[in-house]
Amino acid sequence: MKRSIFHTFKISLGLSLIGLVSCNGTPTANNNQATPEAIPVNTTTATSQAQACTFVESGFGSPGQVKVQAQEVATGLDVPWGIAFLPNNDMLVTERPGRVRLVRNGQLQPQPVATLKTIDSGEGGLQGIAAHPDFGNNRFFYLYYTITKNGAPVNRVERWRLSSDGQSASSDRIIIDDIPAAVFHNGGRISFGPDGMLYIGTGDAREPETSQNRDSLAGKILRLTPDGQVPQDNPFPGNPAFITGIRNTQGFDWLNQSTLLVTDHGPSGELGRTGEDKVSVAQAGDNLGWPNIQNCQTPQGLVTPSIVWQDAVPPGGAAIYTGNAIPEWKGNLIIGTLGSRHLQRVVFDSANPRQVKTHEVYFQPNSPNSFGRLREVIMAPDGELYVTTSNCDGRGNCPQGGDKILRITR
Repeated sequence: MKRSIFHTFKISLGLSLIGLVSCNGTPTANNNQATPEAIPVNTTTATSQAQACTFVESGFGSPGQVKVQAQEVATGLDVPWGIAFLPNNDMLVTERPGRVRLVRNGQLQPQPVATLKTIDSGEGGLQGIAAHPDFGNNRFFYLYYTITKNGAPVNRVERWRLSSDGQSASSDRIIIDDIPAAVFHNGGRISFGPDGMLYIGTGDAREPETSQNRDSLAGKILRLTPDGQVPQDNPFPGNPAFITGIRNTQGFDWLNQSTLLVTDHGPSGELGRTGEDKVSVAQAGDNLGWPNIQNCQTPQGLVTPSIVWQDAVPPGGAAIYTGNAIPEWKGNLIIGTLGSRHLQRVVFDSANPRQVKTHEVYFQPNSPNSFGRLREVIMAPDGELYVTTSNCDGRGNCPQGGDKILRITR
């Protein structure tokens, strides 16, 4: 279950500032640490009234300076998309083909807890999972999945109840239905916020204009009560939309009670554009600009990103590190990446929490400790960081043992 106590945002100052350029174009690199040639970095900064947007013109960042390792927790999985932690330390894990799996005492149990009939093609299927904040009493958990309805694909969020022995589950109710779906851009990340509300990340379902249409459920972060009602304090009365202007988010986390860090996929050819994957700082009612913002543009009324990569990342899950095992990462945003196949660490400026101070690449491709495509990134209640691989999704090299769950530590 996602943590219920949220941290005060703090910034680690232990990193060299590598490959950054100040607002006036003056290099700010540490003279004792040159940018390695293995990953070219060319970063410029655009200034807006509220922040400076870091635009990474090539590459993804300098190699990570903190020594970390990945410990294998479970293997034999088929595209693990999301993890929910339970009070007894069990994990519920979704597999995109439509299975909910149980990991108990570090062992993947042989039989699925539940099997759903989903559309398992492209980027659809069984995706996000979240445990109810009061799971210990009601045993509810929530699933985001793609299904055929009336001959057409839709995304749905459904509430399920886990059996007392954790070995099976039954459907309880549909929370929200008819979220636009397509072969690509289905979103899928769900999580309970510090306010106890359910947040749902949706994609634009290959229709960019829907992201700017408040009446569409596509291209948004939605906010609902645990029973599926629209909260009275939502930014648009009677509307589940909480943040608009999103293309395809698969990761977000809370900076504080009212502020989220949101990752988003940039275009992959539509509108004649590619790349532009980004991280934005957002609050209730904010419009993150898709498809109207390009790179670090600052149109009036839209939220300028904090960092944009020109080369396609694209980002999977994301979590603010709150553990103690890696103190240098405290308060930093950790992002799993898919096409670029690494773990990204983003450090924000303590003086301006909308501005990126530096960013680094861990477990980079072709290194001895590379793990390929990384999907879920999530903090466990015990302060440990967990990551899932996504190498069996048709876009990676599926190993003989299948996909894995990893714990990131010293």
